Amino acid sequence: MSTHAPLSGKVALITGASKGIGAATALELASLGAKVVINYSTNSEPANALVDKIGSSNAIAIKADASSIPEIERLVKETVDAFGGIDILIPNAGVMYNMDLESTTEEAWDRTMAVNVKGPYFLVQKAVPHMNPGSHIILLSTSLCAVSVITPNYLLYVHSKGAIEQMVRVLAKDLGRKGIVVNGVAPGPTGTELFYQGKSEQLVKQIASTNPFNKIGEPEQIARALAFLSGGDGKGGVWVNGQIVRVNGGMTVGAN
Repeated sequence: MSTHAPLSGKVALITGASKGIGAATALELASLGAKVVINYSTNSEPANALVDKIGSSNAIAIKADASSIPEIERLVKETVDAFGGIDILIPNAGVMYNMDLESTTEEAWDRTMAVNVKGPYFLVQKAVPHMNPGSHIILLSTSLCAVSVITPNYLLYVHSKGAIEQMVRVLAKDLGRKGIVVNGVAPGPTGTELFYQGKSEQLVKQIASTNPFNKIGEPEQIARALAFLSGGDGKGGVWVNGQIVRVNGGMTVGAN
């Protein structure tokens, strides 16, 4: 644990936190002094390994379906029971089906909207009563919502993330009255296990070429942006609220 601990005494709840961006964020927030709740849906091994790495006094793993309201309620209750409240909320759990309009099934649509939209919506609802002024909520979108050259197979995914971006804008106005800051982070292509799955080396290089640095982002880079928006600057956060921060190394630029 770092001796510089701007998030000391803060409690962070992160869904989908056992792998990828979620895991990197858990480690980053813990390194800044936060106590971290690592939510996972199926495999306990990565979550428990993360707890071991952070330390059991500063992290717990909770299995819960982040798309189910009863499970969300239990997740929030167990977090509050363990650590007394919630200061940082990051609904990171998500799914992505590569489906265009013609190939989209009702089952895939329902699952996408349940995990990517319903889950974050009701997690915020259930967590807010346990969040004090000065708390931070960061929702996860995607930079695909802002690219001009987008292939049809991303329709279902960006459809759900568009809803997240509108949630950020309205919740920032609503919860700002309670002193709670709401922002969104929209990563570009990021080198997670999920990203590389099913992609050829040629395709990865092609995707990297859309970035001026000619590279794929790293989960740790996204995690640092999430930490900054969580108040990790050590000064209670900056004057940023209701914004979608596109963390993609310049893959998209300008107004969105």
